[in-house]
Amino acid sequence: MRLLLAIWACKLAIFASRLLGKKGSSMPGQLAFKICPAILTLLSKQVTKEIIVVCGTNGKTTTNNLLASYIRHAGHSLVSNEYGANMLWGVCCAFAEKASIFGKVKAEYACLEVDEASCVKVFRYMEPTMVVITNLFRDQLDRYGEIDMTVDFIRRALAMAPDAKLIVNGDDPLVAQFGEKANRPCYYVAVDEDTGAGVSEAKEGKFCSFCSTELLYEYHHYSQLGKFSCPSCGYKRHTPDFSVTEVSLTNGVNFTLTFGEETTRITSRFKGLYSVYNIALSYAAARLALNKKPDYEKVLSAYKPQVGRMEEFLIGGKTVVLNMAKNPAGFNQALDAVLQDDREKDLLLAVNDLPQDGMDISWLWDVEFERLKQAKVNRLIVTGMRADELMLRMKYAGFAEKQQIKCSDIKKAAEFLVSGETTVCYGLANYSSVFTLQSVIKEMEGREISGK
Repeated sequence: MRLLLAIWACKLAIFASRLLGKKGSSMPGQLAFKICPAILTLLSKQVTKEIIVVCGTNGKTTTNNLLASYIRHAGHSLVSNEYGANMLWGVCCAFAEKASIFGKVKAEYACLEVDEASCVKVFRYMEPTMVVITNLFRDQLDRYGEIDMTVDFIRRALAMAPDAKLIVNGDDPLVAQFGEKANRPCYYVAVDEDTGAGVSEAKEGKFCSFCSTELLYEYHHYSQLGKFSCPSCGYKRHTPDFSVTEVSLTNGVNFTLTFGEETTRITSRFKGLYSVYNIALSYAAARLALNKKPDYEKVLSAYKPQVGRMEEFLIGGKTVVLNMAKNPAGFNQALDAVLQDDREKDLLLAVNDLPQDGMDISWLWDVEFERLKQAKVNRLIVTGMRADELMLRMKYAGFAEKQQIKCSDIKKAAEFLVSGETTVCYGLANYSSVFTLQSVIKEMEGREISGK
């Protein structure tokens, strides 16, 4: 009876939240959990095939949602938290929303994005059959601390799911370590060539996870990702099970993905090398879960990104690209996408420091903003709660104060961004600021479409 009450309360809370214009993807789950703490255990056990969890610092929303799209397109029913509510309440909410009013879940699969620090809490109530790990970078220092803490969260969570298969980013030494001497199937996904995209960045995991010796690289792609090896203990990047080659980052991302005797050429409008990893990891998980090649062409062509995942808008004949970047690795990859566009452009940078962003913004000094001097930036607009600190950082990156336009109000900054003369604008924003930006830009696009 408590389960039924929890489901009914959750469904009513979701309905009320969405009437108010909110997503209703987390707080209703918290209500359901308070009524029935066993809700996740009882509902997840009704999944008949695979429970797949995607975690990692960057890319987990896109990877999870692509995976869910592959499975749905193959004709299977599933539970998924595709809005990105990735803590315990969000996972509970996804299951309660899928359940009938009689407490039954008709789902063959569950595809769930789970926050790294929340994995231990979620796995306490639900045991996944497959875990996908995208990458590990420093993120929200006041919440996670140093990267070692995040590694420990995932290690403890995996110990709670000893039978789960692993699909990992084999180019990331911090992630690949989970497959070492693991008594479980582990599949490595890696870019098996030098893409030429590597730049000199501070590497999060520059020391071996097993003996603390500094790692050597035959080549690296960004941050600590690349073909690594330890000269002391022999830890090195594995030969990938899913090998990415022939990478092109011109006009989207294009690459060849090889799994055993299968070779697939993937072409998409996605941007940036990080998108290659997101696509390859989601494809690998779908290939193993479905036991057949997913229909990648239709899924990739139809996929619509979630808020701030290289979203594109058309306003006044110009393209506005919005991307969320919430840590050094994410920002540096977003800068790559800006640099790959050789058109003159207006650029907006937005940084808030709300609790969900992480209130310590010292990481801004690890972002290679200096590279923007080659990006053909016409107008540089800085905004958000930490606009002053951002202006200072950009000054040291080579943009004098008179070259920057400070606009503390994010809404006004968004309106100013699209008022210029360039045909393309980019907005790079951290977590809380990206939602405000998206709302304003989407509203402007809607007014234009309706002619108002």
